[in-house]
Amino acid sequence: MKKMARHNRSLGSPRHRQKRKSKLPSYAAIDLGTNSCRMLIGRPSDTGFAIIDSFSSIVRLGAGLADADNLRQDAMDRTVAALKVCAEKIRNRGVRRVKGVATAACRRAKNGNDFIDIITDKTGLRLETIDARLEAQFTLAGCAPLLRSGYSHGLLFDIGGGSTEVMWIDCFSSQSPNLIDMISLPFGVVTLTEEYGTQIDEASRYADIVARVQEHLASFDSANDVSGMIIADKVQMLGTSGTMTTLGALYLGLQSYDRSRVDGLSLDLANIRTHSARIFTMDPLARENLPCIGRERADLMLIGCAILAAITKRWPVKNVRIADRGIREGLIMAMIEEDRQSQILVSKRPAA
Repeated sequence: MKKMARHNRSLGSPRHRQKRKSKLPSYAAIDLGTNSCRMLIGRPSDTGFAIIDSFSSIVRLGAGLADADNLRQDAMDRTVAALKVCAEKIRNRGVRRVKGVATAACRRAKNGNDFIDIITDKTGLRLETIDARLEAQFTLAGCAPLLRSGYSHGLLFDIGGGSTEVMWIDCFSSQSPNLIDMISLPFGVVTLTEEYGTQIDEASRYADIVARVQEHLASFDSANDVSGMIIADKVQMLGTSGTMTTLGALYLGLQSYDRSRVDGLSLDLANIRTHSARIFTMDPLARENLPCIGRERADLMLIGCAILAAITKRWPVKNVRIADRGIREGLIMAMIEEDRQSQILVSKRPAA
């Protein structure tokens, strides 16, 4: 009996738990957007999953789509190079399942489907171009843990490179937050930057973008009585995008980006407007030199702040919570749940 007791204690030792943890399967999710190619590798944990590797690269796949119908060769080459890095990391980590999705750029481009085939041929990765609603559902699944109790509804927005999604959420669902309605605006930071050119900081152009976004949101607002619910203080707002995470980093004064400090951070509207105005009034070089922005994203931040200004002007909630998560997290959680369900079904099969 004493030997058995000692054996049982060893099963719970840190060394044994680490060995058991290492045997858990890992999952990879790829989100190929208009501006960035991002990958996440995770392993199941008690709280959902633990991140074991990640990758992100600005590829600007949608460069030129504002003036043409096809993805450019240089943009496809940059994207394939980034996806080769993803494929290597996936091989090195012994990933069990991979789910990759392509969003606005591949949806819009005439050669989008052909490019998906090229990706498979050159990297071995199989990506699927998904529609805006499925994109919103995966985004909601990834961001849901950051939704707070005490609100009947939520607004979740994702300012992307080629489109901007806004989701209206029922937070009283018995199982998980439920997507009631969503709208996908046919523009994002990359497409609007190309459309408006380099002089985005001109007040008239900034105001034009704000008005344009507001116009697109009007019918969505009216159909769901979003403004009425906000007046009644029943709505929380969550924003997932590079615009929001950058504003969070600026608010905290970070010299280098720290996801653990930004993800879940709440900013009130006064701080959002203060830091947006700070970016807007800077000259281009000063914006590039700001920590957590850099040359590749300096122009995109102006457009992102204009879209954000339109959203918060129409829906002036008290604060906006920042999410450094979204589609990739939703994809990994979906794969883990699918495997768990399969194992349950297998275990319930009658013996032969």
